[in-house]
Amino acid sequence: MSSAIFSLLLKHQKLDEALRLERQRRLPDSVRVQRLKKLKLAIKDRLHRLSIGRRARFA
Repeated sequence: MSSAIFSLLLKHQKLDEALRLERQRRLPDSVRVQRLKKLKLAIKDRLHRLSIGRRARFA
């Protein structure tokens, strides 16, 4: 696994945890929840692009 992929996976995991904690709050901040979701999705998209690039090189 490349360091870029590992770094993105860690960021994704941290965002997932922050999202979980925000949702557990008594009054979750909906703007923060949406922002965390968007960041998580952006990282997921980058991971997907990186994985496609890796498969293309090894095919």
